[in-house]
Amino acid sequence: MSQATTSSTPLPNGMLFVACDVDPAFETDFNRWYDREHVQERVRIPGFLSGARYFSLSGGRKYLGLYRTESLGAFTTADYRAAFERQTPWSVTNLDRMRDPMRRVCAVQAVTGFGSGSHIAVLPLVFGGAAAALTARAADAGATLAQADGFVQSYLLAPDAALSGPLPRESTENRRLDPLFVVEASSADAARALGEQAAAALGARAADTWLLELGWKLAAADLR
Repeated sequence: MSQATTSSTPLPNGMLFVACDVDPAFETDFNRWYDREHVQERVRIPGFLSGARYFSLSGGRKYLGLYRTESLGAFTTADYRAAFERQTPWSVTNLDRMRDPMRRVCAVQAVTGFGSGSHIAVLPLVFGGAAAALTARAADAGATLAQADGFVQSYLLAPDAALSGPLPRESTENRRLDPLFVVEASSADAARALGEQAAAALGARAADTWLLELGWKLAAADLR
C-alpha cells in the first residue's frame, strides 16, 4: 500500500497589494472606513496574517494596503469570496471612491530578513525573462542590501494572473502584472538609499521607486 508524500518546502506567503488615490473631498471618510472597518474586516478572514496601511512620501499612489496571508490559497476560499459578497454600504461607497487603483495578489518570494520597517521602498520591475532567474536575482540583491544600516526585510512580490482581478475602477487597458520588489527599512533615509541600491542591482530605474511610511499595522493574532 503506497502512501502519499508531501513536500517539505513550505508554500510562500501570499500578499494582497492595493494602492490608490482618493479625491481630497472624500479622504476623511475614506481613512475612517479603512482604519475602523476595512483592515480589521480583511484580517479576520481565515488565512490572513496581517494588514498594514502605508502613505506615500514620493512616487506611486498616495495610499497602499499590504495584506499578508499564509499562502495564495487564502484568496480562493469561501470566506474570502464571502467578504466581497457581503460588502457593507460603507465599503461599497469607499471602494467606489478609489482613483487609479492597483490590485495585485502576489506570492511572496526571495525573502531576506524579518520584521516590519517604519518605511518601505517599492520598486516596480519590468522583467520578461524566466521567473526563477528573477527570484534568484532578488535573493542576491536582498543578501547585499541586508548588510546596509537600516535594512529590515526585503522580498519579491510575484503577481498571480488568475487571482489579481482588477478593482471596479481599475483600468484594464494595457494593464500589466509586473513583479514588485519591496524593501522594509527603519527610516525614510534608509528606505530611499536601499531603494536606489535595489534598482541598480535589479536593472530598474531608481526614479520609479515608491517611498512610503507605515501608518499602522494589525496582526491576526491581535484579534484572537
